[in-house]
Amino acid sequence: MADHINEIKHVASPLARQTLQDTALTSPVAGRKPIRLLPWLQVVKIGGRAIMDRGHEAILPIVDEIRKLLPEHRLLILTGAGIRARHLYSVGLDLGLPVGSLAPLAASEAGQNGHILASLLAPDGVSYIEHPTMANQLSIHFAAARGLVGSAFPPYHHHEFPGSRIPTHRADTGAFLLADALGAAGLTIVEDVDGIYTTDPTGPQGSQAELLSETSAAELAKMEGTLPIDRAMVEVMGTARHIERVQVINGLVPGRLTAALRGEHVGTLIHTSAHKD
Repeated sequence: MADHINEIKHVASPLARQTLQDTALTSPVAGRKPIRLLPWLQVVKIGGRAIMDRGHEAILPIVDEIRKLLPEHRLLILTGAGIRARHLYSVGLDLGLPVGSLAPLAASEAGQNGHILASLLAPDGVSYIEHPTMANQLSIHFAAARGLVGSAFPPYHHHEFPGSRIPTHRADTGAFLLADALGAAGLTIVEDVDGIYTTDPTGPQGSQAELLSETSAAELAKMEGTLPIDRAMVEVMGTARHIERVQVINGLVPGRLTAALRGEHVGTLIHTSAHKD
């Protein structure tokens, strides 16, 4: 009988026998810029309180504008939550629910707004998709349709990060994380103001508010007071890999979304930490 020698086969890998928690060891391998999965995609986030809560006077014009844009762009339209989410927060906090339980409650309203928008765009082949579909099947859906609608809330849910009684990662943050992860061509945030101001234009010092034509995430992090975007989005912009800038526009002004998607400067441009290859 022939002698058999048992040999252990090793797969050559820079990460073999190393801890994946040590960034000094993983950065030479994982530090490269990832490929863009959908470089032709334009992500548009529609504000829940800014647009959807205003009813048909605000929703129908933006729907008509999106409909005309579909032959020109492939759009992932993400919706935020509105005033009903604030009511959910109020009731949940009164009941003593943890922040991780409040997050999916607010996300459910963002999804409802998405279903409304998708229903209005249904004649154009647009449908609503859930997060698992966004994560795994976007390409095949875009092969069949020019536009898709989803919830902008990140699916953290019960894993929401501690540190606040209200979920800090909301629709703006979720839209940015998704756009950056997909390597999208751009992200446009549709609000009810012309952009970001030096101070709240509706506040006590509103008369002194000046519109910022251009700014950066680092500069916004230093600003005090309220912003028309999530503070958490400003933080995650610091680790962006693909999205170099985000434009905040006024969706109540006809034509602003069209101009923004065509590369025009019609709101506030926010530069991230990402840079071109």
